[in-house]
Order: sequence, then structure tokens, then C-alpha cells
Amino acid sequence: MKARPIMIQGTMSSAGKSLIAAGLCRVFHQDGLRVAPFKSQNMALNSFITWEGLEMGRAQVVQAQAAGIQPEARMNPILLKPQSDTGSQVIVNGEVWGTMAAAEYYRRKPELVPHVLRAYQSLAAEYDVIVIEGAGSPAEINLAENDIVNMGMARMAAAPVLLVGDIDRGGVFASLYGTAALVEPWARKHLKGTIINKFRGDVEILRPGLRQLEDITGLPVLGVVPWLRVDIDDEDSLSARLAGRAGVPGRVDVAILQFPRISNFTDFAPLETLPGASVRYVSAPGELGQPDLIVLPGTKSTLADLLWMRQNGLESAVLKQAAAGTVLLGVCGGYQMLGRTLRDPEGVEGEPGASVRGLGLLPGDTVFAGEKVRTRMTGTVLAGPRGLEALAGAPVEGYEIHMGRTTLEPGTPPFCLVAPLGGGEAREDGAVLGNVWGTYLHGLLDSGELLARLWRALAEKKGLSPEEAPACDPAAYREEQYRTLAAALRQSLDMDRIYRILEEGI
Repeated sequence: MKARPIMIQGTMSSAGKSLIAAGLCRVFHQDGLRVAPFKSQNMALNSFITWEGLEMGRAQVVQAQAAGIQPEARMNPILLKPQSDTGSQVIVNGEVWGTMAAAEYYRRKPELVPHVLRAYQSLAAEYDVIVIEGAGSPAEINLAENDIVNMGMARMAAAPVLLVGDIDRGGVFASLYGTAALVEPWARKHLKGTIINKFRGDVEILRPGLRQLEDITGLPVLGVVPWLRVDIDDEDSLSARLAGRAGVPGRVDVAILQFPRISNFTDFAPLETLPGASVRYVSAPGELGQPDLIVLPGTKSTLADLLWMRQNGLESAVLKQAAAGTVLLGVCGGYQMLGRTLRDPEGVEGEPGASVRGLGLLPGDTVFAGEKVRTRMTGTVLAGPRGLEALAGAPVEGYEIHMGRTTLEPGTPPFCLVAPLGGGEAREDGAVLGNVWGTYLHGLLDSGELLARLWRALAEKKGLSPEEAPACDPAAYREEQYRTLAAALRQSLDMDRIYRILEEGI
């Protein structure tokens, strides 16, 4: 039997589509249905490598986890990774399709329809329910032609649509009404209800407005979802996680550099679950302070972000902290920055032949190449930086996504020994020198034992002397968050009516 689709669209970006979709995935899963997420086109710098070595957006990874299944690239057949204000790397079916300016991508978008259809239809043949997520807003009338992610996708899947509005930003009634009014007449039949999200206060105060909204749109309000305190990976750098915070006295202070093209910042979300840690993102020298750990995260534009750091003074501030003994961690692009030189002979990130001096804290040289490395890895930590020697011996698992090769000076201690998940030749990854360490592995802190050892070592180095490491099980923590989310949606949404919409279709 072919799956029944239901689609979540929003009145704007960050209305809460991804969260509502994840919650519905968990509700349907709890109710015994085989459910899979789908988003035809995602734009995000937070990506993930699947078990088969393919790249996909993080939001659909979260939704797949909520649905109790393995993430697969067909759940997100098109991923756009912005490299500039007007251009993106285009990932199709998990592999690089090319780098395009926005106008070129828009022109070639019809070529992608068969890829979208094949991916969706393959999922629909295997599952009972497909929860489809839109992007931005279906009311972007300038983009309605050749749309493949909002109402265009709803038409391809014959999916009923639930429209989500963000009341926390204000103007939710106008945005819901305006969106419903602006969709094309043929698309109107797909709209089956509205959801008000991120509400703080007494729902009874909303009742008169809800009734009027139903009257003028002809659509039922399916529920008012409160501002939920659930900790689930965010889709992109619009995340509130990146808002500037001050360090909390008496806690381990972790400062993460907020690069303009920061990617995969969800790598560090496990640190935020630790009660003794204070995690903050910094973008100026005055914000750095004297942290216990400085992280140079991944970035989609390593050379540009390195120059940005150099020009705004952060490089000097970081080097000063490194000289004073502060522990530095570089992940992927951040690891490349820690080396001596970065060269781009083929113009992977910009002008061919570009060469930039690194921070010089690790004896490594990076050369960018057109072929992207996409591999899930598992292994063991070989050495930790000064003060964090206890990391040695910890199991580690993660994934590589990069377009550069780093060559280290012979004799440089590697960070870990890893091999492809599922089998393959083991090799060394990363480097450790004094209080500086780097690795290509994203997601390494999802390994509970490594996270626990890191927290304990940092706490002891700070003089906090914890009696024991906290419970560090990121997988169990995620499950708890998905259960909390599902329970909140069951309480705030009319699930009986949503099930009827699912059954009736369009």
C-alpha cells in the first residue's frame, strides 16, 4: 500500500516546521505506524553523512531518529549549502552536483524534479506515512513557478498541508491569513488546517482570534503549541543557539567561534546538555574572554572565514589564549585553519591558486581538491592535548565531510585511529601538539564516553574536581527529548482531526 502523506509548511522561515514535523514523526511512530520524513530541498550548512556515505540535511536526520529509523539521503534528495550570499554547493541524492549561482539553480530546477519524485516514491512504497516538510513560505509568489519544495511538492505527493505560524514574533493571524490568501487557487485545496506555534501565555485569551481566523480562512485551527523547552538539533545558523551569551562563573567555559559560514555547529550540542558546562558562540575578540576550551568549528568557506577571523582580531585573541595554555580544538575546517598553510589550486573555494597562511599551531598543510570526502568512521582516541590526556583510549565515532587533504609533518602525534564504519583499512586522523588538537571527525561528541572524559578533564583542570562524570549518553538524551516533544504535541494538537486529514487526503 502506498504511504499516506501529510505536509508541514510555514508562514516563514523558523516558524517551527522542522520541530512540528519531528514531533509528528514520533507520534505516528508511537502509534505503531511506519513513518519516514521527507524534504525535497533543504538549504542548510548543518549536514550529516549516512551509513552509505551520502550527505543530507540535519533536519531530516532528526526527523528520521524521531521516527525510529536510519537516516537516508533519499529523505532529503536536494541539499543546498550556501558558499556566498548568491551561490551554493548543490548536493543531489547525497553527492555533489555542482556549485551554482542562485539564478542558474533556479533555471535548472526542473531538471531536479525526477530526482525528487524517485526519492519520494521509493519511500512511499516502503512506509505507511510520509511527513513532508516545506521550506520558507508557500507565499513567496516570486518563487511559485517551478516550485519543488512547498505547494509544488504538495501537488507531486497529493499531500494535505498543515500551515504553521510563529506567534512569538507577532502578527501570527495576519501571516496565516496572508499566506492562505496568497497561495495559488489550485493549491488552496491542499490546505487543511493551521497550527499556531511558540505560544507563551493563556490560550483562552486567543480563543476569539482563533474563531475569527477559522471564519476568514475556512481552515480549522488544529492547535496552539506552547513554547517548548525541548533540546533538538537545529537546522541552520539561524538557530537561537548562536545568540551571544556570557560565560557562567564556576562552570567549564567553552567558547565556539561563530564563523560567518559556520557549519555543523550541532557537533557541540552534547556539551550544552552537561550541567557543569557553559557553552557560548563568539564573533569578536572582546567576547572571547578566558575560556577553558576554544573551538574552531567547521565552515563551508574555510579560506574566507580564516581571513574574517584574521581581519576582525579574533586570530590574535585565539593565539594569545593558546600561548597561555588554553586548550584549542579544531574540527574539519577549524582543524585546517590550525595548520601552517591552506592552498586552493583548483579554485574549490574561490579563485584558483589561492594560498593563505594558517594559524601555525599544528604542523600541517592543507590542499583543497574537488572531490568531497564523505565517510562514517569509528575508532579510538590515541592522544589528548595537554591537560586532557585522559581522552586517550576513548572510543570515537563520527563522519567526515570535507574537500581538502591535510598532510602532517612526520612524527606529529595523531588524535585518533579510525576506520570506515562497516569495515575498511584503519588510518590516523587529526593531530595533537601541546594544548592544541584537531580532527576531521564531525559528531565525535556524540560518543558518550569521550564526552564524559572531556568534561571530567576540563572540570578537573579548572579545579572543580567533580566526584563523578555526569551521565553522558547523547542517544538516550535525544530519545528523552523526542518523547517530551511528542507528548507536548499530543496535548496541544487535535490529533484525532489530524488523523482524519491524513486518511482523507485531498
